[in-house]
Amino acid sequence: MRIPYIPEDAPFSGDQRAWLSGFLAGLHSRQAMGLVEPVAAVASDAKSATVLHVLYGTQTGNSEMLSEDIATRARGMGFEARVQAMDDVTPEALAAMRRAVLVCSTYGEGEMPDNAQLFWEALQASTAPRLEGLKYAVLALGDTGYDGFCQAGKLLDTQMEQLGATRLAARIDCDVDYEAAALAWVDATLPLAGESLQAVDTTTDAAAPAKSAWSRKSPYPSRLAVNRLLSGAASAKEIRHYEFDLGTSGLSYEAGDALGVTPVNDPALVASLLEQLGASADQAVAGHDRPLGDLLTHAFEIMTPSREMLAEIGTRARDDTLSHVLAGDDRAAIDAWLWGRDLLDLLRMLPKGAMPASTLLGLLKPLQHRAYSISSSPHAAPGSVHLTVASVRWMREGRSHGGVCSTFLADRAGAESGIFVQPNKAFRVPTDDNLPLIMVGPGTGIAPFRAFLQERQARGAKGPNWLFFGDQRRESDFIYEGELSEMAAQGVLTRLDLAFSRDQFEKVYVQTRMRENGRALFAWLEEGGTFCVCGDATRMARDVDTALHDIIATHGGLSPEAAAEYVNGLKRAKRYLRDVY
Repeated sequence: MRIPYIPEDAPFSGDQRAWLSGFLAGLHSRQAMGLVEPVAAVASDAKSATVLHVLYGTQTGNSEMLSEDIATRARGMGFEARVQAMDDVTPEALAAMRRAVLVCSTYGEGEMPDNAQLFWEALQASTAPRLEGLKYAVLALGDTGYDGFCQAGKLLDTQMEQLGATRLAARIDCDVDYEAAALAWVDATLPLAGESLQAVDTTTDAAAPAKSAWSRKSPYPSRLAVNRLLSGAASAKEIRHYEFDLGTSGLSYEAGDALGVTPVNDPALVASLLEQLGASADQAVAGHDRPLGDLLTHAFEIMTPSREMLAEIGTRARDDTLSHVLAGDDRAAIDAWLWGRDLLDLLRMLPKGAMPASTLLGLLKPLQHRAYSISSSPHAAPGSVHLTVASVRWMREGRSHGGVCSTFLADRAGAESGIFVQPNKAFRVPTDDNLPLIMVGPGTGIAPFRAFLQERQARGAKGPNWLFFGDQRRESDFIYEGELSEMAAQGVLTRLDLAFSRDQFEKVYVQTRMRENGRALFAWLEEGGTFCVCGDATRMARDVDTALHDIIATHGGLSPEAAAEYVNGLKRAKRYLRDVY
C-alpha cells in the first residue's frame, strides 16, 4: 500500500491534515509489520462477479504449484483468478471474498504447513469473522503413509463450514500421486463457482507464470557431473556433494528451491524380490503394459511397505508378534515393529511364491521423486545445480538396506538422472541486501544456506550474514569447511558459530549456541534481520523454535505471550523462514 501524497492546496485544515497524515503513516507502519492486508487484497469482489481466490498452504511448494495450475484453468473459464499464500490473507480479507478454493498440504504428523499456521490460528480465534457470504472448496494434499493423512485440509474444511461458509463441492483428499485426481476435481468444481462464464483464451495470459517443460511427470535426463564425498573417514555419516549438468534443458532455479530427483530402485533388491515371488523379470502382469522386473525397478516403491501391504502380510503370515501389534492399532508400536524393515523383509515372512505378483503390485504405492534443498546459487554455478545429501544405509538381521534415492545417487546414478526444479517461493534470500541474515542449518541443513551465501555474495549484498552450523564431530563432519572459511575471510560470512555435539562430554547443539549469543541474535532481529532454519523438523527445528522464543522473551524483556506475538510478526513479515523435513 502506498501512502497518498497530500497536495499543499488540498482543502484540509491544519488539524485535519495532521490527523490524516498520522493515520496514513500508522497504517503504513502496521502493514509493514504484517498487521494490515494491502487494500487491493481486501477489496470486495463487488467489482467483478467472477473473482476466484486460490489460497494455498504449502511446505515444499506442491500446493503452490497446483494453485497456479488451478488459476490458469480458472482464467480459461472466465474467472479473474488471484493466488495467495494463506498467511498473506487476514480474516477480514477472507470475509470479503465470495469464491475461494483452498489448496493445503499436510506437514509432519497432521500439522499445518508453515505458511498456513497463522491463517489457521486466526480462523480458530474467538474474533474470527462469520463467512456466510463465501462459497469455498478444499483440495487437500497428503500421504497415506502417515496417520494424519490430509489432516490440515480436513481441519480447514470443517472450520470454514463452522464459520458459515458454503461448500461448492465436497473436499478431495489426494495422495502423493495427486495430479490427475486433483485436476479432475478442479475441472468439475470450478463451474460450480461461476455464473454464465465464458471460456477465454489464456495462451498469452501474462498473469499465468511460465511453466518449465520439465516436471515430475517428465523429468529432465541430466548428467550427474560430480559425486564427491564430503564427510571424513571417521564420520558416522556419509554426506555427498552432487552437481547435475543442466545442459540445454532451459531449467532455471533460485536459491531456496528444491530439486526433484527421480530414483531407480536397487537392482539387487529387485532381484531378491523376484526370487521371493518365484517370478521372472520378464513376466507379464495383468493390467500392466510392462514386465514385472521393469515395474519393480521403475514404477513402484519397494522399500517402505504401505499400510495395506503390512495388513496383508499380517493376515497371511500368522506371526503372533505382528498380529498382536496390528490388533492394538497403536501407531507407535507399529512403527517400532516396522523400523528398519523393508518390503523384502516382510515378504520373507511368507513361503516363497506365496503372494502372486498381481496381488503384490496392487498393494504397492507409485515410486515417487525425492526433493532435496538446492545447495547452489545459479549465479555461482551457471549451467548446473548442486545438492548436499546424506546417504541412508543400515543393517538389519545381516542384510544391508539403503535409502531409495540417496543410495541411487551415491552408487548407481550413472550417466543420466531424471530431475526437475520444485520452486519454494516461501524460502528465499531477503530482497533487501542491506539487512542481516541469520541461518541455522546443522548437518545437511546447511545446503540452502550455502546457496544463500553464494547468492548474497553474487549480489554484492552489504547486510551481515550469520551461520549456525553443527554436527557430531568437527574433524570428520565439518562439511564445506574450506568454502565457509574462504567466505569468512572475504567478509561474506560475518559470523560462524559451530556446535559439534560429540567433541566434549556435554552435548552442544545449534540451539545451545543460539542461547549463548542470544543478546546479539535479538539485536540482529531488531535491526530487521531474517531468521532461517533448515533441517530435521521433528527435533532440531522445534528446539530451535523454542530457543528463539526464549531469546526474544529474555533479551526483549517480553512475556511468553508477547514473545510469541513477536515471532508471529516475523512470520507475517516473511522474516522467519523454514525449510524443514
